[in-house]
Amino acid sequence: MTEVRIALLDMNNNHVNQGFRNIKEISETFKNESKEEISIETFDVRFKNEIPNIEDFDIFISSGGPGNPHREGHAWEDKFADFLDSVYRHNLENDHKKYLFLICHSFQLASIHWKLGDICKRKSYSFGVMPVHKTQEGKSEFLFKNLPDPFYAVDSRAYQFIKPDTDRFEELGMQIVAIEKFRPHINLERAVMAIRFSDEIFGTQFHPEANPAGMIENLKDEKNKEAMIENFGMEKYLETVDRMNDEDKIILTQAQILPRFLHSAKRNILKKNEILV
Repeated sequence: MTEVRIALLDMNNNHVNQGFRNIKEISETFKNESKEEISIETFDVRFKNEIPNIEDFDIFISSGGPGNPHREGHAWEDKFADFLDSVYRHNLENDHKKYLFLICHSFQLASIHWKLGDICKRKSYSFGVMPVHKTQEGKSEFLFKNLPDPFYAVDSRAYQFIKPDTDRFEELGMQIVAIEKFRPHINLERAVMAIRFSDEIFGTQFHPEANPAGMIENLKDEKNKEAMIENFGMEKYLETVDRMNDEDKIILTQAQILPRFLHSAKRNILKKNEILV
């Protein structure tokens, strides 16, 4: 029986993080529900300078994390850049593909690495349950198939991706599939919220792994609470807390995007293995 090997890349730099806990929970649920052999291994990229060897794994999920996504001279930065290039190049040169999901900080790192646009600091920290709008390409994105437009997701970031380089996207065959809410009364560019980097590589600026329990835990953090009230007002903050368990919001997003990515990757890996056998 073929084993499907998953590597989880922890980008939290030794900070306690609900998001990474949620990623592990989703991966463990996927493992427990699979008939096939599934192995899961964790790598502490920023704190312990650990990077998986791409030949040893089939699926990679790289988490969000705190701090500046631009280079600061750390040893892990070159390793992570090489990792991104290795996965991308492997898929161009091999029939047996590697699958990679990039979340928030990892999404920003990849967007900077591939020179896709302007990743800059926001005027204020963004935190809360936000509407995310599908682009024209996003309407046919299979990871969004069962989500409404807009759908809702947890946003937690000090940086943003704006001013995408359309020529660069076209050159690399990448597509923007989601953007943030249009606010005509505010003269600010809409941030890029999700990118289809390739058939095998996908990334989100938001947190598809987040669940209500983790969100409520994060709202206990005064910085997060203040950021949400500053951006949307006290009424919106109270409404968000009240509607946290709505089945058509972050519960739906969590149940769809990462699980669909994992199941699709597994299906493609097993199908390719059958052909090779």
